[in-house]
Amino acid sequence: MESAAEFVKSWMKLTKEWNAELDQALAPGLTSGQLHVLEILREREPMKPSDFLPLLETTPAAVTTLLDRMERGGLVERRRDERDRRIVWVHMTDLGRREAERGVALRNAIVARSLERLSLHNRKLLVYLLGKIAGEAGSGVKREGDRQEGADRKNAGREGADREAEAEIRPAGDPAAGEPAAEATA
Repeated sequence: MESAAEFVKSWMKLTKEWNAELDQALAPGLTSGQLHVLEILREREPMKPSDFLPLLETTPAAVTTLLDRMERGGLVERRRDERDRRIVWVHMTDLGRREAERGVALRNAIVARSLERLSLHNRKLLVYLLGKIAGEAGSGVKREGDRQEGADRKNAGREGADREAEAEIRPAGDPAAGEPAAEATA
């Protein structure tokens, strides 16, 4: 599949550039790995160190090392559970919250600069198409285990608002809708 290889090459180049720029902008107070931990904590605080394992897809030793560095940097603190002293909870500090906000803003600005090369329509289309590839909710595509039975039920159960939202970002000539392909514009 030549198109798959082209996609991978472009995606890897783009994410490498984004990550290099983000790492440089975050330094010296924060790394992209630490930003990821802070973002997880913003959604799920407090957490036990073991709760990070499936989210970071790493080893217990790596999580401990990362949290040690973050604690020394004043980004997080560990507190013993008041009822069960064997349990340790990880909390963000005020500095950690500020750094998380700064890091997310920097990352968004970096990505936004890349997306500015596209028209608003094509930015929405890109998000829609990446959502379809990822099988995310709202993209109109379900993951393997979530597929509805029968081709006739492909669009069954969709609400009118979902169809309208998809129509706003779906290009004219969407092959998925059985329409001929439209000319690409940047």
